Amino acid sequence: MPDTPPTLARTTPGPSAGDQVYEALHRAIITGQFKDGEPLRQEELARQLHTSRIPVREALNRLEQHGLVQIKRYHGYTVAGHSRAEVEELCRFRALLEGELILNAVPRLQAGALAEAKKRCQAFSKETDPVRWGELNRDFHCALYAEADMPHHLQAAVAALDRTERYLVDQLQLTDGRAQARAEHLAILEACVAGDAKAAARLTRQHILGACERFSAYMQAQEAQAATPKRRGRKA
Repeated sequence: MPDTPPTLARTTPGPSAGDQVYEALHRAIITGQFKDGEPLRQEELARQLHTSRIPVREALNRLEQHGLVQIKRYHGYTVAGHSRAEVEELCRFRALLEGELILNAVPRLQAGALAEAKKRCQAFSKETDPVRWGELNRDFHCALYAEADMPHHLQAAVAALDRTERYLVDQLQLTDGRAQARAEHLAILEACVAGDAKAAARLTRQHILGACERFSAYMQAQEAQAATPKRRGRKA
């Protein structure tokens, strides 16, 4: 377990204890406070978060549904991790699904849906908390995709988004990609407003694959650096 527990002193009036624990654990995973493969022991988490095991178990179940934790026989819950190759595959899968979703959504978009998408686009642009970027990115895209009337495609796309969320946040932070993401969101929205479904689909695919390429390039550089032997100083 990490030396510094997630920030949640105790449950408070308002959101349920399960919601509060979920938010604390979600933040800890997205920010990398909990690493891939790290065990998440319910008793220890309940102690750190000043709550019982019931809301912890509820939160872990929700995180498992979102693909952020996994449960293994004899090992309990651990933080789910994906290799660079798996993240790349998920992104290619997303590009296919989301390109098809927005292609079908654009002809159906009404003023209300476009206004909601614009609102969520602006919220992403203004947000300074990295933990919120993944959620707001999903909100923007899904505000458009929902109009496609393709529920099975949308469900699969959201599941893939869930599994790549923390890698998206890493990409935005580590490669300073937030300004580019803002510009790409705006371009997608403008294509939707113009009713250009083919352009919206092309821009959406480029948006997803471009972020994936930047993340992959960064990880490759990190892996190469870690694999390079350190030079020893010459003896006197």
